[in-house]
Amino acid sequence: MKIALPTKGNLIDDHFGHCESFTVFTINENDEIESHEIIPSVNGCGCKSGIAGVLKEKGVEIMLAGNMGDGAVNVLERHDIAVFRGCRGDVTEVTRAFLRGELNDSGESCSHHHGDGDHGHQCHHS
Repeated sequence: MKIALPTKGNLIDDHFGHCESFTVFTINENDEIESHEIIPSVNGCGCKSGIAGVLKEKGVEIMLAGNMGDGAVNVLERHDIAVFRGCRGDVTEVTRAFLRGELNDSGESCSHHHGDGDHGHQCHHS
């Protein structure tokens, strides 16, 4: 299984459509991180960028993201990539929390751009 996260530095980028890159973790059969790679977002990473197809070709099945508009969610889901929104923090730690079954989709989408950079969402723990 492969999990992708929009990334800025080592943190989830809160604005999916403007992220610097994606971190893609490969998960082994024991639900452990086996390896990771960084995929630059050359043409941006919004819903019209084609990034969903690139991630699907890489084998990505799950997207752990911060804020994301409905358009991006729909494009990813059409590529059979499950989306979990409302995540924040270190990409490795968020991925490990997901693997432990501690994260749920916040169900929140950004319908417009926010100026403050902090939307107050946290990954929802089950």
